[in-house]
Amino acid sequence: MYGDPALPPDFVSLPYVNADAPKGGQIVLGNTGGFDSLNPYVRKGSVPWQLRFFTHDTLMGRSWDEPFALYGLLAESIETPEDRSWVEFTLRDGTRFSDGTPLTVEDVIFSYELLGTQGHPRYHGLWKQIESIEQTGERSVRFTFNTDNRELALLVGMRPILSRAQWEGVDFANAPLADIPLGAGPYVVKDYQAGRKVTLMRNPDYWGAEVPFNAGQHNFDEITIDFYGDATVLFEAFKAGEISAVREFNAETWATQYAFPAIERGDVVKSSFPHQKPSGMTGFVMNTRKAPFDDWRVRDAMIAAFNFEYINEALTGGALPRISSFFSNSSLGMRPGPANGKVAAYLDPFKADLLPGTIEGYTLPQGNGSARNRKGIRAAMAQLEAAGYSAADGTMRGSDGAPLTFSLLLEKGSRETQAIGELYVKSLERLGIKVNVEVVDNAQYIGRINSFDFDMTTFRRALSLSPGNEQRYYWGSEAATQEGSRNLMGVQSPAIDQLIDTMLSARDAEDFTAATRALDRVLTAGRFVIPFWQFNEGLIAHDARMKYPDTLPIYGDGSQYMPHVWWWQE
Repeated sequence: MYGDPALPPDFVSLPYVNADAPKGGQIVLGNTGGFDSLNPYVRKGSVPWQLRFFTHDTLMGRSWDEPFALYGLLAESIETPEDRSWVEFTLRDGTRFSDGTPLTVEDVIFSYELLGTQGHPRYHGLWKQIESIEQTGERSVRFTFNTDNRELALLVGMRPILSRAQWEGVDFANAPLADIPLGAGPYVVKDYQAGRKVTLMRNPDYWGAEVPFNAGQHNFDEITIDFYGDATVLFEAFKAGEISAVREFNAETWATQYAFPAIERGDVVKSSFPHQKPSGMTGFVMNTRKAPFDDWRVRDAMIAAFNFEYINEALTGGALPRISSFFSNSSLGMRPGPANGKVAAYLDPFKADLLPGTIEGYTLPQGNGSARNRKGIRAAMAQLEAAGYSAADGTMRGSDGAPLTFSLLLEKGSRETQAIGELYVKSLERLGIKVNVEVVDNAQYIGRINSFDFDMTTFRRALSLSPGNEQRYYWGSEAATQEGSRNLMGVQSPAIDQLIDTMLSARDAEDFTAATRALDRVLTAGRFVIPFWQFNEGLIAHDARMKYPDTLPIYGDGSQYMPHVWWWQE
């Protein structure tokens, strides 16, 4: 995106892999819930979240040791002009799908149109910014763009390539479970039991086995994904040796619950992976599309009433720091105090409409760790009164006399968020607010989230050191009304839209960073999410025979680190 990639054109492997890692072994990973689809590229259905990282290749691949840098995968070369108004890829000779059929330029062109028109909404934004796609040679394809968006030259390299022969003339968006998309990736679906289990097999005839980008990756012969009713059952299965590895997201649990016999024998190992990526945002998100959360003062009251210090001590032993902004823990996060320099200049045209704290500086309220949280309750009460509410006979009521109530939607099996919710509901009861906690199964949860059918729910948005076009899908105005989008809070803000545009058209890293810090201010001071704690290192407990390289990428652990660069060693 800016400057040159760190690796030369003739690199032999990524810097954080073991290029000589042996192939072999079978591992089992665990998910909660179930699945009713094996097509991760459409909105319909619930899919094993890992699937799209195994079965389909893209024109380019991402190095997790460099923000904003991609390397050739299906493509052997890339050409783009200085203004990034177009990009041309030349496919490697011999690219093919897992059934042995050639992967051609026609498949590439077909895939972008199919995903852009019938695929999941996350693919639609790119399609709208492509003016044309044309074949320029036997193995070459050119994308021409209709907007000034420098990231597009990279983004088009990251779409999965599907088989034209499989999907032409077929209802892609509503295909049944048995119609598994044919891919050109390192793994294929070997077997599955609907809702219960999926087994992936490493393709022995994988076309890209010798591509430098793939050296040291995709080492396990088989990866099975088993599904469990909830996290407690899954953890018991891991302790019994039925699952090979689990990621832990609770520091207190990590410190106190991993003392079972397999660890004492050395059969299971605890490993931690520090990283330099942004905190992202984890918390309870409020749906601003409807009352009462269309009023920022009510949202501010909800944040003030959330007794973070007490909840953090109760559930993690106080071991984890709180998320302070969407991009905190990174160079892209907003800085303390008033905005200045380019950040202030980017915010200035919108200052009349920005919420208090955006320009002056915003920090989350802090409690003293006591259970009663008097300071937070007083602050919440003041904001509710400013919004026209008053408490009478132990019930918070609006100016029309109606009680202030809302529902908290939680997914079955999310034991930690349910525990957080229980403590939070008790705080709100002190304000006279009635909360209806709804715990639903995985399929219901996904359906309601996709249709924005909730008042407040759990929220997790991982963010990278190279934010780009996906920001429109996360909090752009158009996405607020697009069912299935990830703009769960429903924010529609000209300031946010403009700051995303500024990020995407930035010509240097300084302008890009300033625009991102300004965006971070608008999002955080918008009071859309009640933040929880951040994870400044990844925690994985795993079978001792699962090995990983000595060198870590700056992103640490992630969806394409374990198991992608790990291997099996007896």
